[in-house]
Amino acid sequence: MNLINLLIVTFLSTVSIMPRESTTSKRSLNPELASYINSVKNDFSHIPQDRKEELDKITGYIQKQVDAGQPVQLTYICTHNSRRSHFGQIWAAAAAAYYDVPKVKTFSGGTETSAFNERAVAACERAGFDITKTSEGKNPVYNVSYASDTEPLKAFSKKYDDSSNPQNNFCAIMTCSQADKACPAVKGATARVAVPYDDPKQFDGTSQETAKYDERCKQIATETFYVFSKVKF
Repeated sequence: MNLINLLIVTFLSTVSIMPRESTTSKRSLNPELASYINSVKNDFSHIPQDRKEELDKITGYIQKQVDAGQPVQLTYICTHNSRRSHFGQIWAAAAAAYYDVPKVKTFSGGTETSAFNERAVAACERAGFDITKTSEGKNPVYNVSYASDTEPLKAFSKKYDDSSNPQNNFCAIMTCSQADKACPAVKGATARVAVPYDDPKQFDGTSQETAKYDERCKQIATETFYVFSKVKF
């Protein structure tokens, strides 16, 4: 093999093993959010192995859809669609953009309707999302933005089968044990994965409130970025 061919092979081999970096992450992510994501990526090793096995099922669904060139629809489901399911939807949208995973749309819903809890909203803001309330009332709508050149997510509480959510060909991700038990089967879902999280609601009104919401927000961010980091294309 002559020197030129050797250099070409070496270059291609190096490129093939380089980690994927998102153009979104370099260009337009909210600066505070980009810093938060860097810290999240350092925490993958802290995820227990049995937890990773469940999270890998979500990666498997995403990978299957990507390989087939099909849309990736993820619906995060909790009881009231007020805290954990919103964290899941919002972080999944940011992770998909960061890793450039194509055709991803994220949704959330509950078995009941309440509101996107203001404490969860505040936790997302502290993480670096830009959030604007666009309506008032008991169940206000929020625009949630993670990058300057992407359309904001519309976040509000709704049932998981709401008309704004996909009715078929989606992965149902159960983020609380109560919803997991209440919905052993999710109509229209082609995959269903249970990854329940502890509810920060139990700390409402206590001295630990802010810390516990931030803890849950970061746990869901870490596990969601782990899921998307393993998608290959």
